Amino acid sequence: PRPLERSISMIAKSEAIKNGYDEALMLDPEGYMTEGTGENLFIIKDGVIKTTQLTSILNGITRNTVLQMLVKKGYKVVETRFTRDELYCCDEAFLTGTAAEITPISTVDGRKMGRGEGAGKPGPITMIVQKEYQRLIRGELAGEFPAEWLSKI
Repeated sequence: PRPLERSISMIAKSEAIKNGYDEALMLDPEGYMTEGTGENLFIIKDGVIKTTQLTSILNGITRNTVLQMLVKKGYKVVETRFTRDELYCCDEAFLTGTAAEITPISTVDGRKMGRGEGAGKPGPITMIVQKEYQRLIRGELAGEFPAEWLSKI
């Protein structure tokens, strides 16, 4: 990121923590959701997984890996803009990033994510994504994805 973008992310993260949150979610200049301060954002509604298109976000390696994994597993994935209302009303949400890996979002602005008994807890698709991503980075899905995705150490 450019220095100004880094400063904005650092200020946003600091403000979020000061107000009792773990992370800040950013908006683009037109008010659409974009990403966290260092992670990409995904929402799930009625089985459709949405993530912000690359017009205003970091082209994350983990994001791209998860996108390819989801498509290969048969999920419907849409790269599009979405509003804060869509985030509030989604069934599940998660962040992806090198350090975050797959991090479920349980609340936004004090509102529990999801509905019913599962509200505020990681949803079923998020849990599958977490599990499959862990299997992928451990090399347990060898042959399903490009060999260069892993480096043996």
